[in-house]
Amino acid sequence: MARLLQAVVLGLLVGGVYALVAAGMNLIFGVMRVINLAQGGMLILSAYLTYTLWNATGLDPLLLVLITTPCLLVVGWATYYVFIERSRTTDPSMALVTTFGLTLVTKGVIALIWGNEPHSVTPGYANRSFSVLGLTFPQAQVYACLVAAVVLAGLYLLLRRTWLGRSIQATAGSAEGARLIGIEVRGVWAASFAIGVAAAGAGGSLLSVLYPFMPSSADHWIGLMLAIVVLGGMGSLPGSVLGALVIALAESLTSDYVSPDWAGAVPYLAIILVLVARPQGLLGTRLREDTSRP
Repeated sequence: MARLLQAVVLGLLVGGVYALVAAGMNLIFGVMRVINLAQGGMLILSAYLTYTLWNATGLDPLLLVLITTPCLLVVGWATYYVFIERSRTTDPSMALVTTFGLTLVTKGVIALIWGNEPHSVTPGYANRSFSVLGLTFPQAQVYACLVAAVVLAGLYLLLRRTWLGRSIQATAGSAEGARLIGIEVRGVWAASFAIGVAAAGAGGSLLSVLYPFMPSSADHWIGLMLAIVVLGGMGSLPGSVLGALVIALAESLTSDYVSPDWAGAVPYLAIILVLVARPQGLLGTRLREDTSRP
């Protein structure tokens, strides 16, 4: 029983960070119907920025979320206006191709600046843990999960309690309807994309403390984000949280009871099972085929 509880604890702690990592991608899809394949590259870019700032200043890498998040917000905003806006108005499928190209470019730029060797951020508490009732709580995972919860709570309040958040929700429901009530939809799309990339900025700082990373790590994380989004329901932020917790728990239990080598297959197995059994995901809604797209 203690072994099972330990695996559950570790899964829940990592799942909180996974939820933040996937939230940005799900927000962008929910508002714009664009699968942002560049999100993995943005995540790793944030991890490298955290590594550089941590080396230069000695600041706690989790506090560097306060720097990487606004930096990636600006990157996301510029990326939308320079690349995404034109491609999605030309042909909806072109936005997918554009984001795929952007992640290749991002990985190339990262490799050019920082090289292809693995990097990691190791603050003093990286190898420390708490012991409570015979269970081990790694400090890095605990702190990262708490920061992720705070950022997710801030994102929730932004979407529920602000004019921008209400505009985002209205545009997600119907872009044409939003225009009719005076919402500047173009600006909302840009803000949604920027906020989604900013969430990757926060997530990259947290992941830099938990896992080694290199430019090609973007491929792993985009696969994991897609699995979480598909499992939880595309366009559903609560679904992102639920999907992240389920996948993290499955990874932890598989690693502990089967083999760590099989844990990496869990997200892809989740995608297959969900697409077969419930294509709209756990908390997603089935879209009508005749529903008009923005």
